[in-house]
Amino acid sequence: MFNIILYEPEIPPNTGNVMRLSVNVGARLHLIEPLGFTLNDRLLRRAGLDYREWAEVQVHQSLNACLAQLTTSRLFAVSTKGETAYTVPRYQSGDALLFGPETRGLPATVLTAVPTEQRIYLPMMPNNRSLNLSNAVAVLAFEVWRQFEFAGATR
Repeated sequence: MFNIILYEPEIPPNTGNVMRLSVNVGARLHLIEPLGFTLNDRLLRRAGLDYREWAEVQVHQSLNACLAQLTTSRLFAVSTKGETAYTVPRYQSGDALLFGPETRGLPATVLTAVPTEQRIYLPMMPNNRSLNLSNAVAVLAFEVWRQFEFAGATR
């Protein structure tokens, strides 16, 4: 199992999609406050369908509080400013993938606190700013799960 951390997510449908995804790939989802919505938001529920009741979701007051709970995890910060392609690391059980808010990405103070080789990026065509948050999470989640040989999958 691995962890997905959304730092101050702003858009409910993105978080709902990530909830649904986390259930389907066997990941734990951590949300760092402040959230741009409530967990009862209708758009979050609509995107997450009935997966919310199966999702392992924890809300943390701060990133430090979250990381204190995940003491054995390596942290990978996902950013357009990352220096290592997401396919390079050999992910391990318990690793955590950290994603920034949709409109501004991870703050520099958070990003620079992560070791350079653990600041990862998804390649994009030139002159593009970023991918949709839930799409980026899906790409990374499936890469990690692929490296785990799709453990727990039914087919």
